Amino acid sequence: MCLRDERVLLGVSGGIAAYKAAELVRRLRDAGAQVRVVMTEGAKHFITPLTLQALSANPVRDSLWDASAEAAMGHIELARWATRVLIAPASADLLARLAHGHGDDLLSTLVLASTAPLAVAPAMNQQMWAHPATQANIALLRSRGVQVFGPGSGDQACGEVGPGRLLEAAELVAALAGTVRGHAVLAGVRVLITAGPTFEDIDPVRFIGNRSSGKMGFALAAAATAMGAEVTLVAGPVALATPAGVLRQDVRSAAQMLAAVMAALPGQHIYIGAAAVADYTPAQVADKKIKKTAADMAVALARTTDILATVAARSPRPFVVGFAAETHDLEHYARDKLQRKGLDLIAANQVGCAESGFEADCNTLQVFWADGACTLGPDSKVAVAQQLLSLIAQRRAQAGA
Repeated sequence: MCLRDERVLLGVSGGIAAYKAAELVRRLRDAGAQVRVVMTEGAKHFITPLTLQALSANPVRDSLWDASAEAAMGHIELARWATRVLIAPASADLLARLAHGHGDDLLSTLVLASTAPLAVAPAMNQQMWAHPATQANIALLRSRGVQVFGPGSGDQACGEVGPGRLLEAAELVAALAGTVRGHAVLAGVRVLITAGPTFEDIDPVRFIGNRSSGKMGFALAAAATAMGAEVTLVAGPVALATPAGVLRQDVRSAAQMLAAVMAALPGQHIYIGAAAVADYTPAQVADKKIKKTAADMAVALARTTDILATVAARSPRPFVVGFAAETHDLEHYARDKLQRKGLDLIAANQVGCAESGFEADCNTLQVFWADGACTLGPDSKVAVAQQLLSLIAQRRAQAGA
């Protein structure tokens, strides 16, 4: 993920998500970009210009009527300076004004005056996002070549749940980097990813499962798409929104996941097995709920087919990346799995701790290959996913795959 030599004009419009602009500025600069910020009047009710000035190391502009700045046609100078324009958050009102070519404040005027590629990251109440007027405005902007990043889905400040959340800063930086010519490191690459748990039914009510949330696999899918890849995601039973641009297939059991993976495998360049697939499944599934009778109950289990080893044994095969969730002796078990299953790369994480692994939003990965190793994180799963995909692209290129 690199934005070196890019000059990013960040527009911040009014909405509770404006507070995330502070982290976004920091992440953009960490990626190598120069950043200048333009705020709407509404945005200043949620975050101060001084905060964004300190983080960007540049004065923040917020008015078309700044006499000192406009003495030299400052809005035109800003429009010419930018190589990328990103508006995050983009409110429903601002999207409407952009769609209809308004130029009634500094930010909308800059958009009209700049030839730089424009990207918007919507953030609003889920009903506002779903409204036909908003969707029509988004469709119109897309038809003009505007990139739309998100929105994400989840809990909102208003107490509702649904699509309309601003993407996290790391996701936005990855998405922006993916649009920059020369940095789409996975352009033209087809990536198949598995994510989440599998549920192995005992009867119509009960199942054997695990604590995988799918967050790491979904973060990988989003990051791969941002890097230019064509992504297919096979997901176990999770409650996560599909990343933009990703082809998703939902499954429940290990057998269903195996079938979906093998059907999608031909033509794939990279396979990432991030799912926590059950090693065992009930030998027999009762067609009715098993009633509580005896004091003890035994369930006979049968081995499931190892999806990762099956993919790695194919010829021809993609570049194969496995995951290992371990509670102890992490390197020993990870390297054993790497060699035994014939993988190109394996990412291992320590589970059973609150800060990373299952259900957490952060992660630390120990990554191993035949003659090397490295550590990614600790960081958000979004950021770790970007780092891992960059490493995969590098190792794949070195392998001549």
